[in-house]
Amino acid sequence: MQRKIEARLLEWKMRSESRRPLLLHGARQVGKTYILNEFGEKHYRHTVYVNLETNLAVARYFSDDISPERLIRFLETTVKAVITPGETLIIFDEVQSCERALTSLKYFCENAPEYHVAAAGSLLGVAINRKQYSFPVGKVESVTLYPLDFEEFLWAVHEERLADEIRRCFDGKEPLPEALHLRAIELYRYYLIVGGMPACVDAFAQKGKLVLIPTIQNEIANAYVADMAKYAGPDETVKIRACFNSLPAQLAKENKKFQYNVVQRGGSAALFGASIDWLVQAGVVLKCQKLDHAENPISVYADLSAFKLYMSDVGLLVMKGGVPQQTILSGEANLFMGSVAENYIAQALTANGHPLFYWASQYSAELDYVLQRGTDIIGVEVKKGVRTRSKSLSVFTQKYSPAYSIRFSEKNFGWEGGIFAVPHYAAFCV
Repeated sequence: MQRKIEARLLEWKMRSESRRPLLLHGARQVGKTYILNEFGEKHYRHTVYVNLETNLAVARYFSDDISPERLIRFLETTVKAVITPGETLIIFDEVQSCERALTSLKYFCENAPEYHVAAAGSLLGVAINRKQYSFPVGKVESVTLYPLDFEEFLWAVHEERLADEIRRCFDGKEPLPEALHLRAIELYRYYLIVGGMPACVDAFAQKGKLVLIPTIQNEIANAYVADMAKYAGPDETVKIRACFNSLPAQLAKENKKFQYNVVQRGGSAALFGASIDWLVQAGVVLKCQKLDHAENPISVYADLSAFKLYMSDVGLLVMKGGVPQQTILSGEANLFMGSVAENYIAQALTANGHPLFYWASQYSAELDYVLQRGTDIIGVEVKKGVRTRSKSLSVFTQKYSPAYSIRFSEKNFGWEGGIFAVPHYAAFCV
């Protein structure tokens, strides 16, 4: 499967003096190991891959001197091959399980920048906080890998020309031909079910069977739960799991602000705050902060006590929420589908590097997302179907006079009264 991050990795490879070791973040099973190995196979003569969680002999070697020269000699004897700068990619996988391996990246940066070193970690943020790791600040280039977005999904199912047409119409602000529009909506609904986890996308691309997908998604969700037990104490694991399991119920509420008493009666930030942080740092959920004011710069007006949580993958939300596949495929008017659409947009915006913020007035108006592009403030509204009437966007526009607004729905592209109508399927263009 083609991934957009490959262009970023190639840019990293081509640097010379400014290149630092690469640290690839991301939730478990988003494809970090696969993309690094594939990148090594395509762009290097040799790849040296070490899983520091399973290869304990190599992991133990990091307990002593971690100078690059010593580590290179050891790796060469392990793989029985010469490691050549610029021609060999060294991959340290599951680096969160070996603190000294993480620290060694600092010395590769300072003393041996000619070697191409990439490390990957699934729960790096969690492990660092838990074990007080010495993180090599300023000595690594950090990149985050997310689930496949809808464009990557289109590539995987051999709809590259449709993806190109969607981008062309987005840039030109012109409608997609009706037949292509209907096809894109159909594929978008498939994506809501499949999501962007590589194992799910691959299974659908290979067999085209939606009924097989929930089983794979359930295995992924169970792996997340297993990580909770591995990287948190018993008491904390119970609370993390309770917060994770409450997400569909949280998003089903009319007011989607995260409420601790939905997790447990009498719940509070003091009781569950650390659990929320664990889920965010593990990449399992996406956090969307409330804005008190939608003014430049928006980040300084965030209300840190009020937020929404979305699943990092919309397919996992659909599976955990028990949404029938036929409901999604038919476009049935289902209240929870509004939350599914919001989650999909949150995932797309995050993958494109947008911090997530929403705005709520003192009364009843609430806008799904607010973006900042340069000095421009952009309001974003999400509708689940073709009905697009909304009071909240009007209130927001009157109050803040944004440069323009975006309304996501199942309608085709259009422009009217400062509102750019964007079909759900084009969210990857924003």
